[in-house]
Amino acid sequence: MAKIGFIGMGNMGYAMLKGALNVFDKDEIIFCDASESRMQQVTEETKVMHTETNAECANNAKYLVIAVKPQFYPQVIKNIVNIVTKDHVIISIAPGITIQHLVDQLGFDSRIVRAMPNTPALLGAGMTGICYDAKLFSFDEKDVIEKFFSSFGRVKVISENLMSAVTCASGSSPAYVYMFIEAMADSVVKYGIPRQTAYEMVAQTVMGSAKMVLETGEHPAKLKDNVCSPAGTTIAGVAALEEFGFRNAIIKATDACYNKAENMR
Repeated sequence: MAKIGFIGMGNMGYAMLKGALNVFDKDEIIFCDASESRMQQVTEETKVMHTETNAECANNAKYLVIAVKPQFYPQVIKNIVNIVTKDHVIISIAPGITIQHLVDQLGFDSRIVRAMPNTPALLGAGMTGICYDAKLFSFDEKDVIEKFFSSFGRVKVISENLMSAVTCASGSSPAYVYMFIEAMADSVVKYGIPRQTAYEMVAQTVMGSAKMVLETGEHPAKLKDNVCSPAGTTIAGVAALEEFGFRNAIIKATDACYNKAENMR
């Protein structure tokens, strides 16, 4: 019997599987996907075996990661409801689907870990928020949960009532960062920097700036102030961002993301 089974091998499922291979043996992992060609492709790339059905995957793994979009959850639940027992640990990554909803669907004694990872997990640089009722899990199970999510980046335990906010903070926000990188690159291509050079320069700057926040412990505003010399180029750019609603645009994007996450079902 495998330790971890994945139902769904899209971008997020694949990213988590790749991370898990850093700390679990390939023989401890199985997966299933609706696409036969996708299963063949992933097995060829990773040497991880796949199952033919969701039920078979659930029947052969203790930790079951449901890595499909929310609209496909009813079908997956239908496939596994008669397989899942109180010994399983169900890991759900769908926004808007609560632990209680899954308990109601799977049975009163099912044990759920609700998580919101993000796509940088593919490079081991993910950020995942998780929540679960700790008293329902053994010490060893909690250790495996921590080990699994840490295999592809950082992990924080968060109250479930904040999970939609986690979707905004880290689940969806990589898309905004990519848009920022693209826009910054466009803005300097205009002045003659070759496009690929612009992407590299801007992406490295974003990565380095994020590392400064994580490793110095300084408030982002303080780090921003450190770059802004009086009457200099940076403060002129910051003033323009404020004039054209940079912060407000981010806040409005978060509001839209949060409202969508709260109303997924």
